[in-house]
Amino acid sequence: MAQNKSISSAMNRRLFMKAAGAGAVSLLIGCAAKSIAGRSSEAGYINAKPSDAKSVKADQRPNILFCIMDDASWPHMSAYGCSWAKTPAFDRLAEKGILFRNAYTPNAKCAPSRASILTGRNSWQLEEAANHIFNFPAKFKTFPEVLRKNGYATGLTGKGWAPGDPGTVDGKKRELIGPEWLKQKATPPAKGMSNEDYAANFEDFLDSASEKPWFFWYGAREPHRSYEYGSGVKAGKNIADIDKMPAFWPDNEIVRNDMLDYAFEIEHADDHLGRMIQTLEKRGLLENTIILMTSDNGMPFPRCKAQEYESSNHMPLAVMWPKGIKNPGRTVDDMVSFIDFAPTFLDVANIPYEKSGMHPSPGRSLTDIFYSEKDGQVTPYRDFVLIGKERHDYSRPNNAGYPIRGIASKDYLYLFNYEIDRWPAGNPELGYLECDGSPTKTLILNMRREGKETKYWEWSFGKRNVHEELYNISRDPECMENLATSQNVGQLKQEMKARMEKLLKEQQDPRMFGKGGVFDTYGYSEKKAWHFYERFMKGEFTPADTGWVNPTDYEKVIIR
Repeated sequence: MAQNKSISSAMNRRLFMKAAGAGAVSLLIGCAAKSIAGRSSEAGYINAKPSDAKSVKADQRPNILFCIMDDASWPHMSAYGCSWAKTPAFDRLAEKGILFRNAYTPNAKCAPSRASILTGRNSWQLEEAANHIFNFPAKFKTFPEVLRKNGYATGLTGKGWAPGDPGTVDGKKRELIGPEWLKQKATPPAKGMSNEDYAANFEDFLDSASEKPWFFWYGAREPHRSYEYGSGVKAGKNIADIDKMPAFWPDNEIVRNDMLDYAFEIEHADDHLGRMIQTLEKRGLLENTIILMTSDNGMPFPRCKAQEYESSNHMPLAVMWPKGIKNPGRTVDDMVSFIDFAPTFLDVANIPYEKSGMHPSPGRSLTDIFYSEKDGQVTPYRDFVLIGKERHDYSRPNNAGYPIRGIASKDYLYLFNYEIDRWPAGNPELGYLECDGSPTKTLILNMRREGKETKYWEWSFGKRNVHEELYNISRDPECMENLATSQNVGQLKQEMKARMEKLLKEQQDPRMFGKGGVFDTYGYSEKKAWHFYERFMKGEFTPADTGWVNPTDYEKVIIR
């Protein structure tokens, strides 16, 4: 297995350009065969003791401020080089901590993404929690519940886990994260933004936490739609500031304005993070507080949120912890998944995972990266992540989802679409419910309807004509050139698929055992959702019952 060591990105690209049959590529095996302490297999189930927690006394355990935006793609923080979204607070976390370049959500939709964060498990391991708008399974304990049981004060402001029903405990609503702090309000800078004063609510929480270590979830509701059209320009932005437009959208004033409005909402979320950092500094709490900021899924635009491309699952991530992170200011290339967060937080809190009462996690504590001094690739075996999706919104006949599984390395993304006879963004006659309404969406739909241009519609809403997709994301991050049918990558494609399926089998994914249909049998947390398609077609519902899309998104003529 000596040849299965990690291979550099440059070599990956060089091998890709060679003809098939040039020898064993083994691009993805990496250090998979290497024995890794604390893992029973490559699936990564945790049996380990906390990595460095043995030296942490209870009263020295760090506080944790977990910050998550709603619908922001990874490139749109200024720390990553974006010039038209200014995020000084996120950038401070990166400058004084670690900037992660390859962080991914397992599932690019609000509820399943957040369920993976809370449980440390991939969507396909969470029964109905793989879906969107669901009843949270009582059997799966969350890491904030474990922290609370072990002496932490917990709380949240803004959006926690949603949408869905968390269930009850002793007749009361189950607190998957902690008590909500929502009292403080403020006038937002644009319509569509929340009036919650997140930073002031955080101060109220700190006033109540006394001497306990604490975990606080700051769930910005931005940049989730809807937006005030033109708010970005009104705030002083210029559409000419956008230096590169995605190839899968038209490049015009409408789309550029939409993007600036999105950026303005990101900046609002970042502003509250900055205020929270200032509060911690004033209270002398910054030194031993872990501050992490990310997003739950990609931007709410066509071909992004709710799909499984780079703009869907690749997330921003920066972490600062002055007392714990060595050699701050590093940029790390390791492949990191949201399922790593739960093991990380229990690790730093000196709580052995196997004694937590949580279901086993394939995630791996990030403390190996925190306590290292390395830039770039810190840990060789962090060379891949798994992603996938099942049912999101109630957008197809027979309560059906659009199942995908995928595996990503730093250079390549492989996807398998299981049901290509279905519409990836939802049925057209139902408004493509898995793509939020927006000026960009309306433009693309109208361009097809008016016979002006169909390629943008095909990329965002059309059925896929092949099961397999393979992209060289180091050269093609927009995932525009599907290499899956190229003979030059036949071996690479087979290796990626084989590794993906091996891991999914180890993680007991029902879809690997011919039982994937179970995900379409799980109920919704909303009564109207069950067989919504059939009931809509019979006239029981109207477009007004799906407020996250525009009524004009519904196609009046059936598209086959």
